Amino acid sequence: MRELGSVGAELDGYADALGWERIERTPALAWHPDEPRLVVAGGECGVVQWTPAGLSAVDGVPSTADYRSLAFSPDGRTLWASPSSGDGWDSSDVIDLASGAVSSGRPWDTGVAQHPGGGLVVTLTSDQAATHGLFAQVDSGAPTGAMRLLRRALILDVDDYETPLFSADGRHFAIRGNAYENTLEVFEFPSLQRVLAMTLGKPSPGYPCPQEWLDQMYAWSRHNLAFGARPGVLWVGTPTGALVEVDIETPRAVEHDVLAGSSVSALAATATGELVLASGGELMLVSVRSDPGATHSTDDSDASTAAASAVSEFLDATSEVPDGGDLEEHLVLTDGERTWNSDDLATVDTATAEEPTWLQLRAAITKACDVQT
Repeated sequence: MRELGSVGAELDGYADALGWERIERTPALAWHPDEPRLVVAGGECGVVQWTPAGLSAVDGVPSTADYRSLAFSPDGRTLWASPSSGDGWDSSDVIDLASGAVSSGRPWDTGVAQHPGGGLVVTLTSDQAATHGLFAQVDSGAPTGAMRLLRRALILDVDDYETPLFSADGRHFAIRGNAYENTLEVFEFPSLQRVLAMTLGKPSPGYPCPQEWLDQMYAWSRHNLAFGARPGVLWVGTPTGALVEVDIETPRAVEHDVLAGSSVSALAATATGELVLASGGELMLVSVRSDPGATHSTDDSDASTAAASAVSEFLDATSEVPDGGDLEEHLVLTDGERTWNSDDLATVDTATAEEPTWLQLRAAITKACDVQT
């Protein structure tokens, strides 16, 4: 591995920043799906793209843009950017890269992940009470290039999550985050059933938080997950330098000592299934030995067909949100265990302390409105 270029090296460092300060100072970036083309936004560099030929501007990006999230459409012809250069967090920008034309799209705030089966993406939109995982249909070569939101959606407690991560075969996706704890959740697709939920490190002690807990909270990287080539296996990087191999379906976990005492600051997988690990300013390529006892099929054509079938099954079980339709009225929400539609939520007026914060708030608001009425 050798360095080919850098963007924003002159900016103030952000590695030692905590919480929202780090989010504010970390550049947004997106890789083109087919080309060696990286778009970066943030800080004084504005919005630029890197190719092997060097840095250049991105045609069509408004001068008022202050993007915090970027993503290419699956066909690479459209750049999705948030928040909007004109309306802020109320919408997003949809930039046609061929013409430079900018149109308005639905609001989203946390990355976009494409399902391996094609034609479907998922993104997040959040506030402090709850985060929605929004699925959208995308057609290659569609005139507008915009995401067409679907009614089936996830609801996650509170906010501050990372972009969802699909497994290579599309059967699972993982979501890392939560503003108050280091949570990790894995969901099946297309059922959206939650099959794994854990807190990395110690659970939140509540307020006020002791410094020891805050140090432990921020010791865990927010980019420490990767699905390798082997189906059903999730890799988790730890503050001690170990990689934990999690078999989702067993579930079983095996710890591999890779970097003794050096924290994993980022983890990713290559297209061929090797792991790329970052730690202390260094990059390491880690090959994963095949499991001779594995029973999962690794045939690429079979996996591609299965992934496409899963997308079709998901689409058949839902419908599009009408243009301009209020999400509150149209979304059918699940947390991986229970499901609610708008009518269900309108009548929720009780919730226990063990239930999600968003549901407790919803119940309290409904009850207060009923009392006033």
